[in-house]
Amino acid sequence: MKQRIEDHIQRSLHAKSQILNDATFLSQIETAANLCAKALQEGKKVLFAGNGGSASDAQHLAAELVGRYKFDRAPLASIALTTDTSALTAIGNDYGFKDIFSRQVNALANEGDVFVGISTSGNSENIIEACQAARDKNCHIIGMSGEKGKLKDIADITLAVPAPETATIQEVHIMLGHILCDGIEQILFSDLPA
Repeated sequence: MKQRIEDHIQRSLHAKSQILNDATFLSQIETAANLCAKALQEGKKVLFAGNGGSASDAQHLAAELVGRYKFDRAPLASIALTTDTSALTAIGNDYGFKDIFSRQVNALANEGDVFVGISTSGNSENIIEACQAARDKNCHIIGMSGEKGKLKDIADITLAVPAPETATIQEVHIMLGHILCDGIEQILFSDLPA
């Protein structure tokens, strides 16, 4: 058991170390934070969606923006498209699981908003459909995925975690989400204590 624990921690450390030493990846994170901050400054919003564990990441990150991340400040407009069970089940029943987020994007997103799609495989059909809906609405698209998948072909910025295992990808996604929230706060509220 001890070896399994150590191996798990090492996989997470390895993926994070690769990101830390990848100037292009670090630049993409900074660009994503600036993109979200600019949209929020302009009265736009950030919409998050993901499946399974990524659904809880979407909720977590939206809550960090609406509530607070590191310090008290004005709330920021953010929505997790994973939380409305009536909408999710009605859309899933009437249209299909692939449309559960795209229908919400079509209803709630406006030009200039940011859609953040989280898919560990990079191939979740409902995230790809939501990205296409966001593209049609002239929204900015940030993808969070693993190393492979279609998400990087449709997103403006894709934070593709260099790891093959779902658990490792998810662990890194929440770290990246926290970095994103921290960056947004620092850009928008640099006059407040950190």
